[in-house]
Amino acid sequence: MELQGIYILWLRDLKRYIRARSRIIGSLGMPIFFLAFFGMGFRRVEIPSLPQNITYIDFLAPGIVSMVVLFTSTFSGISIVWDRQFGFLREIMVAPISRTTISLGRNLGGATTALIQGLIMIALSFLIGFKPSINGLLFAFVFMFLIAVAFTGIGIAISTFMHDIHGFQIVINFFVFPIFLLSGALFPISELPKFVATLALFDPLTYGVDGMRWAMIGYSEFNPLYDLAALLIFCVTIVFVSAALFSKMEVE
Repeated sequence: MELQGIYILWLRDLKRYIRARSRIIGSLGMPIFFLAFFGMGFRRVEIPSLPQNITYIDFLAPGIVSMVVLFTSTFSGISIVWDRQFGFLREIMVAPISRTTISLGRNLGGATTALIQGLIMIALSFLIGFKPSINGLLFAFVFMFLIAVAFTGIGIAISTFMHDIHGFQIVINFFVFPIFLLSGALFPISELPKFVATLALFDPLTYGVDGMRWAMIGYSEFNPLYDLAALLIFCVTIVFVSAALFSKMEVE
């Protein structure tokens, strides 16, 4: 029963995503502009810490893919606020499954949609000149999945405190932009001021971006195993925290 509940909630989120074509296109608009204009604008810039055989587009693309996964997964929590506001969440809560199961189902649903968005972004980046390692895409998929699950969990956790959709969007924007900008997605962390670089070490997305970059272009600023371990620990922690908060959430 519990596994069936997870599957049904996952399938519901997936169907809602597939039917919302405007959401698919709209959420890719800004990342494509970031990749195209940053990539073209800085294509001749020489960054001292980057090897000469790595172009800025190659460096930038994994960060932009991470951006897509980050925003899509975190904003997936808005569906819980929406369901809560319109009464559907109350109907789910009375189903013969635990709240932890509901949280896991919503988490996997949001993570799957974020993962699909990330894969679409990888395909689009080929058109702009990105040339990743085909053999490394499987490892990149692992890092993308962990990013998606972790930040979907954060979106769920934040949604448990929110009753208004617009308030949720404001809080999420305030939350995700610093995470994205500190992650080294746009520039190497070693090129940042020391204080900012130190802050970046406390950003979980930093390790996701670095791991994806290692998988796709063979360049990383940290040990890839360290990236994987840090991201995995954060992911498991957030899944438990979001499930605990969701279990205690009051539905009017």
